Amino acid sequence: QVQLTESGGGLVQAGASLRLSCAASGRTASGYNMAWFRQVPGKARDFVAGFNWNDGGTYYTDSVKDRFTISRDNARIQVYLQMDSLKYADTAIYYCAARLGAISYNPNHYDYWGQGTQVTVST
Repeated sequence: QVQLTESGGGLVQAGASLRLSCAASGRTASGYNMAWFRQVPGKARDFVAGFNWNDGGTYYTDSVKDRFTISRDNARIQVYLQMDSLKYADTAIYYCAARLGAISYNPNHYDYWGQGTQVTVST
């Protein structure tokens, strides 16, 4: 079992920055690839960014490239999402997810999920 705990959400103005954290715990947590998804009410859960533990490869959806940065802390088994130049359209609940396979843009491919953290960007 892998437990994921997100933190760092909040209410900010457009143009501001936030950093989300996802702490992974469990016996084999270090072997999982991790990603961030986001969801607004009534819509599907969308891929935001992903990090491959093995090769350090990073993946982003087009709408956040050059604004968001995903990174990891090996010692703490944490993954971060630095979000800069936030826009109103970034408002959503952000979820951390983990899977053993390669990073996938499909949320159904992930085995474990955190509880989510709300990010609200005001205009």
